[in-house]
Amino acid sequence: MEQDKVTGVLKRHLVWPLILIPLLIIMTVHLLITDMLSGIYAAIYVLVYSLIALILYHFSKKAVITNIINYAISYNKLNKLLMEELDLPTAYLDISGNLIWYNNAFYNVLGDNVELKNHISTIFPDISKDCFPLCSPDDETDTSLSLREYLFSFGDRFYRAVLNQTSIHNYDFADDIENLSLFDKSDTIVSLYLYDESQLNEYRELIEDEDIIMGLLYIDDYEESLRDCEELQCSLLTALIERQIAKSMLQIDGVYKKMDKDRYFIVFRHKYLETLKENKFKILEDVRNVKVANNDVHLTISIGLGVHADSYNKKYEYARAAIDLAIGRGGDQAVIKDGDDIIYYGGNNLQKDINTRVRARVKANALNELLVSADQTYIMGHIGCDIDSFGAAVGIYSIARNLKRTAKIVLAHDDSESIRTTLDEYNSRADYNGFIIDKNEAIHNITADTLLIVVDVNKPSLVECPELLTMTGNIVVIDHHRQTSDRIKNQILSYIEPFASSTCEMITEFFQYINGGIRPNSLEADTLYSGIMVDTNNFTVQTSPRTFEAVTYLRRSSTDISRIRKRFRCEPEEYMIRAQAISNAGIYEKYYAITTIPSDATGNIPVIGAKVANSLLEMKNIKASFVLSEYKSRIQISARSIDDANVQLVMERLGGGGHSTVAAAQLDMSLSEALEALKEVITNMIKEGDLK
Repeated sequence: MEQDKVTGVLKRHLVWPLILIPLLIIMTVHLLITDMLSGIYAAIYVLVYSLIALILYHFSKKAVITNIINYAISYNKLNKLLMEELDLPTAYLDISGNLIWYNNAFYNVLGDNVELKNHISTIFPDISKDCFPLCSPDDETDTSLSLREYLFSFGDRFYRAVLNQTSIHNYDFADDIENLSLFDKSDTIVSLYLYDESQLNEYRELIEDEDIIMGLLYIDDYEESLRDCEELQCSLLTALIERQIAKSMLQIDGVYKKMDKDRYFIVFRHKYLETLKENKFKILEDVRNVKVANNDVHLTISIGLGVHADSYNKKYEYARAAIDLAIGRGGDQAVIKDGDDIIYYGGNNLQKDINTRVRARVKANALNELLVSADQTYIMGHIGCDIDSFGAAVGIYSIARNLKRTAKIVLAHDDSESIRTTLDEYNSRADYNGFIIDKNEAIHNITADTLLIVVDVNKPSLVECPELLTMTGNIVVIDHHRQTSDRIKNQILSYIEPFASSTCEMITEFFQYINGGIRPNSLEADTLYSGIMVDTNNFTVQTSPRTFEAVTYLRRSSTDISRIRKRFRCEPEEYMIRAQAISNAGIYEKYYAITTIPSDATGNIPVIGAKVANSLLEMKNIKASFVLSEYKSRIQISARSIDDANVQLVMERLGGGGHSTVAAAQLDMSLSEALEALKEVITNMIKEGDLK
């Protein structure tokens, strides 16, 4: 029979006495030749030995095999008993994840909830059905595929489940596995081990709770805010703010150290971070509400926290990066940097109107030096170039030309529809011949020393040509949108003013401080004026004294308001589309106007959407307006507000961004899906208190 076959070392051991017979026969032959009598005696002894060896081999073989089989059976039973009594909860599954065997420890964990043939996902929902089989038969040699781990809670314990898929088609378990019918023996088996890590998890949580969080706390625009405040009131106000900071730190068992008159270093344990998150950093509101009698000055603070770094230096770097983001987004908010993850809290209020002429002059002088030292300068705005982006680029071009430096504006031909009228005016003039290049030419000619100036955008994914950002180490960013965690790298100069009305306003301020004062020609002045006018919705949104000072400066450069108004007049068809979209608008959650541009509409859809959004704000009690449209196979959302809602936060949740009163987003989904997504975001933000 098949099982009676003996091979290997055992077979050699059994046949060894038979192997000696030929040797003894040869010895006998030699004796017969040498001495006949001795050879006869030897032959008799060899014959007797051979008979005895053959008899013993024939009768002992079966006995040896029987003893070995009995030993193997007892050994297998011992193994099975040991597996059943093993303290480690263990189970076997078929390739589909159905339970086919488990030991006593596994039963003790689950009790009566365990039953053969049940899928493991019905017992542990954290182990999904989709993970079976762990790997295909071709990949079984790859342990990274056949071995998986899951962490989950079951009852009051925390477990780590290890699944290991093993092929069994080379083995015969017919005599060993009672439940053989539950799976295909030619397939695979999955072993499951449960490691109780409850205590280990408690230690992890304890270490996490006791971990140190470093942070920086800055008072926003300290000098500018207190410039017109009396000395006694300033001292009292700062003392009250520091008292509030001390009170807040005491509540979380934290400490703070004053590094400067408006800067603090804070330290507290990680377990209190969840408390700060739950109350949405109430310290921001507490400081904002601090005031001195008969004084309308309100100060705000920004907080940057560094979490989960492998060294204290790294945590401090995280905190520095976080506070830079908080200030770059307008202040009055907290930013948590946890590795590559960035979390924002606060920032719901509109940015304060702070006149920062000193900062503008410093940035203008720095830009002047960079332009003078650069052999080649490229200027680039954002995808879907609008008049503010183009106007800012023209402004930089005008500055470079005044400094007798070479500059080019990077602009795709198919991305300039919204500024077509303005662009045609530039193309019709010989002195602007070749001042615009497409991105392919820019990519071909750019060098590592080229100065790249990015205007009206600070997210690398939204620039006109993202490839250029990786091809030079000299990048300048000038923008009025709030900064996000998705930042442009290799910046040698950054000027981001979230409370500025437009990038054109910021560039116009530069004119006053570069080369003794630059006067743009009438066409350039018209373009810059148009950028400010559009982004402020005809000077009704996000304006400040700086805005009107900028447009006054442009008026001195022969800006013609009538000429600009004519340039922005629309076709009758566009006017009708706007009227239809406005008439179809609906009010969501009492205060939010939402409408869509008809799918059969033609023309510059994003511009039409922006105009409709501005028009909807004229309705009483409307805090914000949202216009959805389909353009170039994507859904565009234009969001507008006056001062009741921060639409930039709404658009950020949809992957977009912008300004507190002017924002937008682009979505890769259907119009109906985008509408539902927008409504869901608004509803959630109202529940969370970020919208009212």
